Amino acid sequence: MALLSMNELTTFRWSFEDDVHRYAAAGIRSIGVWRQKLSDYGDEKGIELLSEMGISVSNLTWAGGFTGSDGRSFSDAIADALEAIELAADLQAGCLIVYSGGRGGHTSNHANRLLKDALTTLLPAASAFGITLAIKPMDAGCARDWTFLTDLGTTTELLEQFDSPALKMAFDTYHFGLDPTALEVLPAIVPRIAIVQLGDARQRPTGEQNRCRLGEGAVPFAEILSILAAGGYAGSYDVKLIGEDIEPFDYHELLSHSKQKFESWHAP
Repeated sequence: MALLSMNELTTFRWSFEDDVHRYAAAGIRSIGVWRQKLSDYGDEKGIELLSEMGISVSNLTWAGGFTGSDGRSFSDAIADALEAIELAADLQAGCLIVYSGGRGGHTSNHANRLLKDALTTLLPAASAFGITLAIKPMDAGCARDWTFLTDLGTTTELLEQFDSPALKMAFDTYHFGLDPTALEVLPAIVPRIAIVQLGDARQRPTGEQNRCRLGEGAVPFAEILSILAAGGYAGSYDVKLIGEDIEPFDYHELLSHSKQKFESWHAP
């Protein structure tokens, strides 16, 4: 049975405690945890609250920035990622979302080398803790500050170079649902997907992410979900809604609408 998860970035203004209680009240039993919110609440307290409420963690967001695009050194990014792996294990998270970092002033070869060096260091720790690292590619239109991985083919090639069960990818419908090339290769990469993140879009990104409510954009969800099901995907579907078009909506209404759309797509 497909499992619906709600990402804490969707309810940006709520606290971690609000998210857990209100997701549960809305009948949503899985959460995509944002490290900043959890840290503000307290890691240990948060883990206890999730256990008390019976809420599972689909993913932990995020670690990475190995190219220094966010101002950190390579060693600082590695140390932070190792901490995130341990936290993901404590949360019993389905995966840890990983962004490579933007290419910035690096050559493509150097950026790739930094990412590969990082993964070489991190994968043994991830394997030891039983955590899957989910590399997150993004549409080139909004990826600059986050990642130089902007297509599914290049991301798949990276996974193949490591050939580790602890390394997969996060597939986001907002970034690739309107890319015909991505949909063509999607059937072949389903086994390499650790988590599916759901976001709708009226057009491909051209700057800041601007998602719309599920079913109100142009992303062909019926086709995508059919491909995923046919490929044997059995992981979580994490709803991630951010941007100007989302900001006016009441969060309770967003939860209800997202759950209703998800259930309608997975109805028998």
